Amino acid sequence: MIWLLRHGDAADAHGDQADAERPLTEKGRGQARAAGLALARLGVRLDACLSSPRVRALDTATLACDALGIEVQVVAQLSGGAFDAEELAAPHGRDVLLVGHEPDFSQAVGELTGGLVQMKKGGLAGIEERELRVLLRPAELRAIAG
Repeated sequence: MIWLLRHGDAADAHGDQADAERPLTEKGRGQARAAGLALARLGVRLDACLSSPRVRALDTATLACDALGIEVQVVAQLSGGAFDAEELAAPHGRDVLLVGHEPDFSQAVGELTGGLVQMKKGGLAGIEERELRVLLRPAELRAIAG
């Protein structure tokens, strides 16, 4: 299964801060932790976690994957722009978590399934055999996480 986790809520850029350097807010940190805990509670076993190098995505991946006991690998293709989720995930195993940005993730879901979704900040989609099997908003992930 390919799992797509959109980064959590991020701070606005300040002064000359680059967009790629924007950190998660406390809300975003909570969203990331909840995503990881929810996946763990659902019994998901990941083979790999691939993340955008942008701070907000990498921090989301790190916090989520702490609960799953898995290392995060930084992948430049997830930093923004179109990517092929199947091609990116395939060399890393059967169950792979990708952590990145909008509008890329909603487009990836559409390309894989033919369906239209809008990934919320901190939201999670699970796709298997080109079917959307899971689509969870941050509030649902928090409820599952406990």
